[in-house]
Amino acid sequence: MKELTVDATVENITQVTAFVDEQLEELGCPIKAQMQIDIAIDELFGNIAHYAYNPKVGVATVRVEVVNEPLSVVVSFIDNGVPYDPLAREDPNVGLSLEEREIGGLGIYMVKKSMDEITYEYREGQNILRIRKEIG
Repeated sequence: MKELTVDATVENITQVTAFVDEQLEELGCPIKAQMQIDIAIDELFGNIAHYAYNPKVGVATVRVEVVNEPLSVVVSFIDNGVPYDPLAREDPNVGLSLEEREIGGLGIYMVKKSMDEITYEYREGQNILRIRKEIG
C-alpha cells in the first residue's frame, strides 16, 4: 500500500494522477483500466477540491492498494471535509435530454459505471471513498 497526502486543490489532480499511474504501471495495468481510473481520479479528487473544505483548503490522502482474487487495484480518497456521500444521490436519468436532466451527478454516475466497485463511509471524522478496478 502506498499513499500520498496533498492539499485538496484542483491543481493537485495532476500530481495525484501521476502518483496513482506510477503504481498502476508497476502492476502492468491495462491502459483501458488505467484511463478509467484516471477519469475517476479527476472526478473524485475534483469533487473533494471543490466541496470538502469550501471555501478553505484542507488535505486529502489518496491510497493505492493491490488486492488479489481477483487482481484489482483499490484507490481510496480520504478527507476531513464536510461529510458527504456521493453514492446516496440517485443516478441521473440519462434517457432524458440535456434540457430535461437535473444538473450534477453525471460524473459520479460515470465512475460507478466504469469501476467494479465503489464504496463510501464516514468514519472518525473522515470521508472515505474507495474505488476498485479489476486489472487482471
